[in-house]
Amino acid sequence: MFIGVDLGGTNIAAGLTDESGVILRRACVKTLSERGPEAVAKDIADICLNLCEQSGTDISAVRWVGIGSPGAVDSAAGRVLNAYNLGFADVPLADMVRAHLPDTKIHLENDANAAALGETAAGGAKGYASSVCVTLGTGIGGGIIIDGKIYTGFNGGAGEIGHHVIVADGVPCKCGRKGCWEQYASATGLIRLTKKTMDSAPESLMWRLSREHGKVGGRTAFDAMRAGDAAGRAVVDEYLNYVAIGITNIIDILQPEAVCIGGGIAGEGQPFLDALSPLVYGGVFKAGDKATALRLATLGNDAGIIGAGFLGLD
Repeated sequence: MFIGVDLGGTNIAAGLTDESGVILRRACVKTLSERGPEAVAKDIADICLNLCEQSGTDISAVRWVGIGSPGAVDSAAGRVLNAYNLGFADVPLADMVRAHLPDTKIHLENDANAAALGETAAGGAKGYASSVCVTLGTGIGGGIIIDGKIYTGFNGGAGEIGHHVIVADGVPCKCGRKGCWEQYASATGLIRLTKKTMDSAPESLMWRLSREHGKVGGRTAFDAMRAGDAAGRAVVDEYLNYVAIGITNIIDILQPEAVCIGGGIAGEGQPFLDALSPLVYGGVFKAGDKATALRLATLGNDAGIIGAGFLGLD
């Protein structure tokens, strides 16, 4: 058995998992990172011990604890180099947790990479030796898997796929560049595009839908499109084109066996993938008869826990 920990800015979620990626027992506590890394490390250790106690298992039966952390991570050294939403800078998190679990192996990785490993081990990318997992959320997260292993680059920073530029001198991004894919294909980018289109289409059904839900959300344009709204259709078509540009670029650069797409927008399901696929396959460089598979992520919020649990596998 393993324990996987998904350390987030709001919650610490953890699960006791078996070798097939099934979560046997789970727990969650508030992160409260303003208390400092030592307190967070102790809470991670405590939640691991509590999971074992609840399941009638001694911590010695756990082969390792894997932790997925936001931000830049040096997995070999077990350090969080910087995680802005935690306020961590050069924190030896693995050693801090190990101080409370002295006989347990501790593995640390970036959370998006851990989630990608989870989808590869037990989710939408299972069965593919190489894949890129894309999360279309508030931003765009990503993880690269090559030969079944996380690819981090020489400095641990690989996989920041949301920050390749698709529009020269485009929308400013928090990373300091302009026109990043994240600014157009994330849920944030979709909402921005929806609001812009609504301003020029006062007759659009999107106005009524947004009032009913109290806000303009990632589903507003999709819901309007399904109801036959032309402005909603225009938003979805433009948004899908932005998503396709980024995925096409990823495929052209890496030629993975699969691209696995998750996040809130991918919750639109198979119709989303059916609409996206021709845009991607119509744009990729043809390298032969084989084509990269486009798959939907299947693990949802459990991907980080399951992937973290698999971090100790060779």
